[in-house]
Amino acid sequence: MTDQTEAPAANGSEAVIPASKRKKLLIRLAIIVVALAALFVAYDWLIGSKIVSTDNAYVQGSNAMVTPLTSGKIVAVPVTETQMVKKGQLLFQIDDTDQKIAVAKAEADLAAARRQYRAVAAQGSAQADQAAAQAAGVAQAQAQLSAAQADLAKAQTDYNRRKSLQGTGAISADELTATTTALQAARARVAQLSAAVTQQQSQLRSAASNRQATLAPISGTTIEGSPAVQQAKAALDAAKLDLERTKVRAPVDGVVSQVTARVGQMIQRGSTAMVVVPVGSLYVDANFKETQLGKVRPGQTVELTSDFYGSDVVFHGKVVGFAGGTGAAFAPIPAQNATGNWIKVVQRLPVRIELDPKELAAHPLRVGLSMEAEIDVSGND
Repeated sequence: MTDQTEAPAANGSEAVIPASKRKKLLIRLAIIVVALAALFVAYDWLIGSKIVSTDNAYVQGSNAMVTPLTSGKIVAVPVTETQMVKKGQLLFQIDDTDQKIAVAKAEADLAAARRQYRAVAAQGSAQADQAAAQAAGVAQAQAQLSAAQADLAKAQTDYNRRKSLQGTGAISADELTATTTALQAARARVAQLSAAVTQQQSQLRSAASNRQATLAPISGTTIEGSPAVQQAKAALDAAKLDLERTKVRAPVDGVVSQVTARVGQMIQRGSTAMVVVPVGSLYVDANFKETQLGKVRPGQTVELTSDFYGSDVVFHGKVVGFAGGTGAAFAPIPAQNATGNWIKVVQRLPVRIELDPKELAAHPLRVGLSMEAEIDVSGND
């Protein structure tokens, strides 16, 4: 009977598993499934619920656009694409002939402004001397007027005395006439000197006004602090700045990229000549699903791996903030969901992650590289 039962197997037909063995296999399979389910639940509870991850993350950087602040012909480009440069390193040189001429002219204008200040001061000093001489003339005229007034008083007294004696025979007619003439002459002398004093005083006031007008541009200043000299200094500083701007230097440490500057090219002020990528201060924008962000907070730690280095190199960082909107919200043509055929799509929000500078220096990255990011959200439990 045993031979007949096993005969179909020998003829190539399917073997029949005994019911007892089949039951054991099913039990084992059930145990394995339950164990796997338990492991999945345990992982999700112990680990998965404390970490959110995404592979939709990319290295970004605040690229420095190199734009000249003066126009001219490029005469030298000592750097090349992909070259590492330091902040302040020369990137390209613009012909500086015009700027050197402008500096020389500004220096001459400054020297002229200083000379003009000295000339005005000297003229003011000369006018001060003239005013002093005019004041002395006024004093002299006033002294002469005082003397003339004294002579007039004496002549008036002599005239009054002789006039009172007229008709008594004590004084002759000629003597009275001489006294009268002397009185008139004294009066004329006083009037003349009074006019002279008035004229001298007027000239003194005019001299003082002229001196004040001459010194007005430099009043209350020194030669270096005068408005004209300050203006000339500012023009010289501007000319020197334009000259310095003919040497375009790296604004940050980084890698030179997108070089469009060429020797002999006429470049305009404000046009982009190249880009410097600050590889030492790169960051990651990780695009997490909106359903993952409920527990994500700024300051949480992040572990990242790059396709460039593989899983052997782990970068560490921290969350620094969230974008102001989803990618769809800032798209040139935003999604219009107020239609009859609308289908809900889970949106992604960029999360900014700051990288450890030391790890970045040890394993340099480049803008645009793919990353995988895992945020530890266990601190929110």
